Amino acid sequence: MDDELFGQNLKEYTTRQIMQQNGLYIVDDKLKGRGVFAGVSFEIGDLIEICPVISLSPSERAIIHQTHLHDYYFAWGKEEKQAAIALGYGSLYNHSSNPNASFTPSYDEGLIYFECIQKINIGDEILINYIDVRSNEKLWFEEKN
Repeated sequence: MDDELFGQNLKEYTTRQIMQQNGLYIVDDKLKGRGVFAGVSFEIGDLIEICPVISLSPSERAIIHQTHLHDYYFAWGKEEKQAAIALGYGSLYNHSSNPNASFTPSYDEGLIYFECIQKINIGDEILINYIDVRSNEKLWFEEKN
């Protein structure tokens, strides 16, 4: 991609758009990293994306913790002992404790469905909650707003 976005030099920004597909685009932010943003608006209940996954065994999940992929996988399988890397933009959605989207895994289909749960306007970052609110899980990083 060239160094221009909306007629401005990218070096002046802390973020830059790096790719786009199907009404979604990725922005690379120097503080938060990559995130998925809306190029179209979404209403509550709208399907945002369906992502196929690459499923990993429990032993492969143990290895993933030693790699950069640790921050990009989903717990997978009915007992969540496996891992899955979501294709499409699925593994790039950032976390929020007040998300505007949710995800539903379909283990039998090998897919993750991302759905709008709060109105999302054009230009909004699409955020999911990484933690199941019914569990005692804790985030493994400091949440950035």
